[in-house]
Amino acid sequence: MVTINPMQAPFLQPLSVAKPKPENKVGGFGDMLKKSLEDVNAAQNNSDKLTGQLVTGEVKDVHEVMIASQKASLSLQMTVQVRNKVVEAYQEVMRMQL
Repeated sequence: MVTINPMQAPFLQPLSVAKPKPENKVGGFGDMLKKSLEDVNAAQNNSDKLTGQLVTGEVKDVHEVMIASQKASLSLQMTVQVRNKVVEAYQEVMRMQL
């Protein structure tokens, strides 16, 4: 009989599942959503700050301002699209008959 060593079939090894530690708390959906919205808000604030600095002449690089503006715009558009999909999914679930 041919023996299979661990290097040939790593999937046959017993899996060791790490137990979650209290300090490594995994956040839920709400925490992830809150962090994402905070990131979008930070991008919007950064864009506003750079635009204000451009107007006052503190920033000479227009490219930096435009990149920040586009990042803020895209992140806001993505947030709106995610919201629309969530609302659409909610409406679809509410239409289901039990």
